[in-house]
Amino acid sequence: MTGDVFNPEQLSRCISCGFCLPACPTYAMTGDEASSPRGRITLMRALQDGTLPPDDGTLAEQSSFCLGCRACEPVCPAGVEYGSLLEQWRVHQWRGWRRPLVARALMLLVEQRWLLRLSGLARRAARGRAATPPQTAPTSTTQAPTTPAPGAVSSAAPGPAAGGPGAPDAQLMLGCVERGLFPAVSRAAHALAPELAAPTAQGCCGALHAHNGDLAGGERLAERLGEDLPGTIVTTSGGCAAHLASVLGRDRVRELSTWIAGRPAGAELRVAGRRARVALQDSCHLRNGLGVFAEPRTLLRQVADYVELPSAATCCGAAGTYSLLRPKESRRILDAKIDEIEAAGVDLVVVVNPGCLRQLRTGLRRRRSAVRAVHLAELLTRVEPPARPA
Repeated sequence: MTGDVFNPEQLSRCISCGFCLPACPTYAMTGDEASSPRGRITLMRALQDGTLPPDDGTLAEQSSFCLGCRACEPVCPAGVEYGSLLEQWRVHQWRGWRRPLVARALMLLVEQRWLLRLSGLARRAARGRAATPPQTAPTSTTQAPTTPAPGAVSSAAPGPAAGGPGAPDAQLMLGCVERGLFPAVSRAAHALAPELAAPTAQGCCGALHAHNGDLAGGERLAERLGEDLPGTIVTTSGGCAAHLASVLGRDRVRELSTWIAGRPAGAELRVAGRRARVALQDSCHLRNGLGVFAEPRTLLRQVADYVELPSAATCCGAAGTYSLLRPKESRRILDAKIDEIEAAGVDLVVVVNPGCLRQLRTGLRRRRSAVRAVHLAELLTRVEPPARPA
């Protein structure tokens, strides 16, 4: 009997009702019960009670095949914390040499704080002290017109303890991968919220570790980042926001759209002489883990014609390291997403997570599509600021 892999209370919550099945991308892909959250929890229980040996091939395959998108959580009537169970599972399945080589290499890379700082400086990511904040309006929490799935958490900004624009000691998180691959995102975020300090010496948040079988390392890195960035941490990455909130507490962490919601929108974004048509791809962890999805839509509607993609709330196939570890399955999910984006007739598809940005840009480029993928911060900096009263 294994017995110590999973938190027993979390594992016992699943009532095998099946509400999670329609929400699961891998179940939709295969129709295989084992590839659903309910089926995987059955496998977890078999591992926990010793029915299956730890080296069983199905255990190894399904712990890797899962995207970890957590789309099953908002629809679960029993409140199963599936994302946490998956992390515990991978700690067991991917211990030592069993962790995929690509994941091990990336985890080692992002632990090198000097290298992260150097890449940020070389690529001109945001840096500097806080400036005087712009005048703000009350935070908007207007929900998108789409009907949330049963049991979904409605999007809302955290309470007063989370601070707000102009709060003291608010810091911009630069990200480990983002500052090297997409430095323009942090520059745009700093332009939108100049009251945020952007220290260059900050390290990785640990989400990469937590999602790849090293929970202890993920918590350690998050706690250290919390020391590096005292007060409120504002991030442009939905996945990082969810991980940091799970370790540091929801009151310490804000995703950028919730931070700038309510600020004057400025002039509209125009393409070819008309109001731009834009769509949004949700960050899975931001939506399913933190319940944030209305704020970015509200911001986009203020400056462009917003088009809701039918699968905006479902994973694009990036899923952290998934696109590198399971490229075949990732591309299958991405191809369907690109079909939908092109059919929507939009000019731009907007993201709130760097992994999604990389994934969609890759897919659109491969298709030679006229649609462009852009981070929300970059799009909003293209909008002319509102005219100041005379």
